[in-house]
Amino acid sequence: MSKRKIGVLVMSYGTPESLDQIEAYYTHIRRGHPPSAEQLQELKERYEAIGGGFFPLRENTNKQVAALRETLDRLYPAYEFACFQGLKHAQPFIEDGVEQMVRDGFKEAVGIVLAPHYSVMSVGGYIKRAREKAEQTGLAMTFVKSYHLHPKLIEALSNRVKAALERFGGVPLNEVKVVFTAHSLPEKILEMRDPYPDQLLATSRAVADQAGVPNWMFGWQSAGRTSTPWLGPDILDILRTLRKEERVKNVLVCPVGFVSDHLEVLYDLDIEAQRLAGELGMHLERTESLNTDPLYMETLAETIRMHIGD
Repeated sequence: MSKRKIGVLVMSYGTPESLDQIEAYYTHIRRGHPPSAEQLQELKERYEAIGGGFFPLRENTNKQVAALRETLDRLYPAYEFACFQGLKHAQPFIEDGVEQMVRDGFKEAVGIVLAPHYSVMSVGGYIKRAREKAEQTGLAMTFVKSYHLHPKLIEALSNRVKAALERFGGVPLNEVKVVFTAHSLPEKILEMRDPYPDQLLATSRAVADQAGVPNWMFGWQSAGRTSTPWLGPDILDILRTLRKEERVKNVLVCPVGFVSDHLEVLYDLDIEAQRLAGELGMHLERTESLNTDPLYMETLAETIRMHIGD
């Protein structure tokens, strides 16, 4: 008896693969408007700062997709799975991934984004593009909107919080402020009653409870530079406030909205926030990213299986 073939479109933001691709990548993000020379130089310097121009997101995503395929095969041997990447701002684009599934003979598929929390401005945009292409090609496709409270995701994140707290060398738990962060979005999502902020708070609360953290808060990071206001407070402002107004010396940042090491983690937190913490005389640590953590891979696999119609 032949196995049922299921295509899995694994969607993510995307990143250039080398320094000479940055301008095209940045132009795509800016909807066809090339960046200024200053903007381009700043982005290149950030990539160079995190490892001499190494592009970790692309490699990390490749590893995540491979590990997800292995996990699906292990957990659900009755199916024949194949994973395809679909990137928002780089090749293979979301539409390319859908087309490749069709060319490879898949009739049904599940789409999932490497981001646990839903916003119409993020995950919603990925799904819209994939759904439109699937409808054009006749591919039967269902979509995962969010998985922000999956028990194995919460377990994986709480394990990382507990491990990182040990790096404070015996400082009492209530003297370490745990700050959960995620990528900021324009404030207008609040008027739309977008679920993104509430889902992030729910994840943060669940992780804090499971890790036994009494002293925590939520904040934002990596806001875009536009004329419209973005959600705050930003992690840099939070550090200043904690130090000057609350005399906090020890801070653990858990970037709960990110699932792998990339620019927003390796630069915005490990370089920019760490530099400010040093200036303020604070001890700042960060939880390790999920990357290919088996619990995260099982979160994705189990969520995908729930979206396969029987």
